[in-house]
Amino acid sequence: MVHFEPADEVISLSAARRKSAARTAPQPSVPAPAVGRDSDADDDALAPVSYLRGQAGNRFAEAGDGADAGDDAPLGASVGAGAGVGDGAGPEDGDDDEAAAPVFDAAAERAHAEQVLLQRLRGRSLSIAEARTVLSSTDVEDADAEEIIERFIELAYIDESRLSDQILHSHHERKGLGRTGVQAEMRRRGLDHDLILAKLEEMPDDETERAIEVAVKRVGQLGRLDDQTIDRRLNAFLMRKGYPSSIVRVAVKAALDSRGGSSGSSSVRFR
Repeated sequence: MVHFEPADEVISLSAARRKSAARTAPQPSVPAPAVGRDSDADDDALAPVSYLRGQAGNRFAEAGDGADAGDDAPLGASVGAGAGVGDGAGPEDGDDDEAAAPVFDAAAERAHAEQVLLQRLRGRSLSIAEARTVLSSTDVEDADAEEIIERFIELAYIDESRLSDQILHSHHERKGLGRTGVQAEMRRRGLDHDLILAKLEEMPDDETERAIEVAVKRVGQLGRLDDQTIDRRLNAFLMRKGYPSSIVRVAVKAALDSRGGSSGSSSVRFR
């Protein structure tokens, strides 16, 4: 006896068998896409690139972070130890030190030296030797110092003849110094030897009269002393003034005689 199933159930059973066979059948392997250029594609076209999830992306991310870190790192950090960069001061540091060092300005130093010398000349006259001493206290070169002195002589800022006349007036006429005292003062100021001799020749030949005048004026200040004390003090005083001993004896005798014969009259001695 033949049994017939309904048509729709037969169709359903056949479809189910086909689906089951499709699941169990081996799947054809699909080759992984190649990275780079496709030999069959056009030379200008690039083949698609596929990355494994979580791997390739991480590697490129790490590479990108490394590049950024290298950009932000100092110069010495990206160079090996053999290069020697970053370990210490390079040649640029020496250039910076040389540029930062003060530069000697000869023109400025010369101007400063001239101002220093002018300031001293405003106080009193100077000889050439004294001017050299003033300039030696500055940093000006010796050649420049000599040029400054020559220029000041041309401008009459330095005049040794005028200075010698001032010494004659102040030390001989006003202070009462003799020829020897005036000569000593001129030598102390560094005046030229020939100039000193010339000025001494110009002095009036009245040194004895001048010594007597000085002694008489001095003895008036020693009125309370006896003649012996006055004699001793006048001798020392006139010798310090630069008068020779022959003139000192004459001047002291004249000064004592000017007291009106009081020699030996006083017994009071003040020393």
